[in-house]
Amino acid sequence: MFVNEAADRFVHVMPFGASLRDDGVTFRIWAPSRDGATVVVDGAEHPLERRDEGWFERFVPGARAGARYAYAFDGLDPRVPDPASRFQPDGVHGPSAVIDPTAYAWRHPGWRGRPTHELVFYELHVGTFTGAGTYAAAAEQLDDLAALGVTALELMPLAQPAGVRNWGYDGVLPFAPQHAYGSPDELKAFVDAAHARGLSVFLDVVYNHFGPEGNYLGAFAGAFFTDRHHTPWGSAIDVESDAAANVRAFFIHNALYWLHEYRFDGLRLDAVHEIRDASSPSFLLELASSVRARTEPGRHVQLVLENDANGAGLLRSYDAQWNDDAHHAFHVLLTGEHDGYYRDYADDPARRLARALAEGFAYQGEPSPHRGDAPRGEPSADLPATKFVDFLQNHDQIGNRAFGERLSTLTGEAALRAASAVLLLAPALPLLFMGEEWAASTPFLFFSDFGEELGGAVTSGRRREFAAWPAFRDANVRERIPDPQDPATMEASRLHWDERSAPPHAEALAYHRELLVLRARSIVPHLAGGAWGAGYEVLDPATLVVRWRFGDGARLGVVARLGSGTAPVSYAFEGAPLFTLGAVPPRLERGELAPWSVGWFLAS
Repeated sequence: MFVNEAADRFVHVMPFGASLRDDGVTFRIWAPSRDGATVVVDGAEHPLERRDEGWFERFVPGARAGARYAYAFDGLDPRVPDPASRFQPDGVHGPSAVIDPTAYAWRHPGWRGRPTHELVFYELHVGTFTGAGTYAAAAEQLDDLAALGVTALELMPLAQPAGVRNWGYDGVLPFAPQHAYGSPDELKAFVDAAHARGLSVFLDVVYNHFGPEGNYLGAFAGAFFTDRHHTPWGSAIDVESDAAANVRAFFIHNALYWLHEYRFDGLRLDAVHEIRDASSPSFLLELASSVRARTEPGRHVQLVLENDANGAGLLRSYDAQWNDDAHHAFHVLLTGEHDGYYRDYADDPARRLARALAEGFAYQGEPSPHRGDAPRGEPSADLPATKFVDFLQNHDQIGNRAFGERLSTLTGEAALRAASAVLLLAPALPLLFMGEEWAASTPFLFFSDFGEELGGAVTSGRRREFAAWPAFRDANVRERIPDPQDPATMEASRLHWDERSAPPHAEALAYHRELLVLRARSIVPHLAGGAWGAGYEVLDPATLVVRWRFGDGARLGVVARLGSGTAPVSYAFEGAPLFTLGAVPPRLERGELAPWSVGWFLAS
């Protein structure tokens, strides 16, 4: 239940966790695998009263905000934090802290978010976004992001993981924001400050698995997991059995908690294809329905998916999906790489990209060579372009490379400028990864902070993963892959904000600003009525033409030569030139198109 305690204070009331009252705290936990439980509050033990269906509860009079507490179970050592902890000041193995959600007074409580068609995403990792790596330090850069022209910040996951160095996808306490970045109120202040600048804020959440260290749920709530399905991280989370109602509620309340109590404007759900669920209605549909039903009227709240299965059906209930197809086709054209999943795009990358730009998915049921020719995807051409989030780079596509290289180190400036012009002016919702706008010199590497034994396994496993790639078959080369556990690996990934004023970074920044100003002025107003693909052509192996129609009757088209050398082509567009990179006439009859050239044309 969402409660607005005052015009400027917000709390999401949950059926579990530590609920603060004027006269004390109610502690409630679901532990169906245990017969008895105790809550230890500031060192004092309080036996919990057993309720139906595995619930335990106790009101502790006099307990206050700031109290440290943990749960103890017969036969289980050590004491464990609250799975619904709102804060873990000492990490995943320490006690939880009672938090007063109403302590923060919002300065901009009336912010309602931005409509979907206005979204331009900027993905960032709080710990490496600045030198200090805190919520407060990130807030100091918000003016720069607003000036860039992005409209929505997307924070990589904050759910408390083991240690202080992590991407966030190893979180084990989904309600507790990472303590290494600051306090809950400092996170709220960051969101509040973003809203003051007209920026929506999204949070990446992980509902498909828990991290490998600090997850104690199996010891007292084994019903969270099932051996019927397996994921890359082990046994699946059980969201489909008759006993899964409490598991579903845990994650649905988590989504509502971030949206209500922290005023996030949307969520990005990580790898939903790994949420194994054949029930009806599915967990994902129930989550979306709950968010729609329980969000205050008038707020723009969006739910975005990552879904490798290319399931178009889910996009009837969700607002958008990260479009890996567009990224992979862009990447093959820009770099020539064709290993791993890139092999699905190497046969005809321009056609794959053109279809992704026009219709959403490049794979809409066709066999995927990378997946043993298994069919992948569903038809998506009827969906509006704003159902898709396109990008040239993101945390996965940089950080899952052995050396974390950005595109600016893998391809030339001309290629990047051409691809950016296609990305940022197309009707799909664009996403930039932090530092991309100035071609940051720093890599983004994979890093972690697990205990010694697990950390060693992560280091060796990371290097073993790359053994199948031709470039890393030599063991000596694999030894050069940065150690995720070494603090220097995270340190190397921090952005250097001072380099933005020096060439070539300053020129790259100015170029991205120019494109985003043009998008806001000439594309976004037409997107309010929707945009749909109106056909695509491939003029040669590196040259494509795509057309769109807007709901207001306007027409948009692009011709892009995403390759070196000139190409003999012919094409024609309605309307006037909107943006050109290189010499691109509006109508070309059997002429030549220059390398890495792009032309956009708009007929209003």
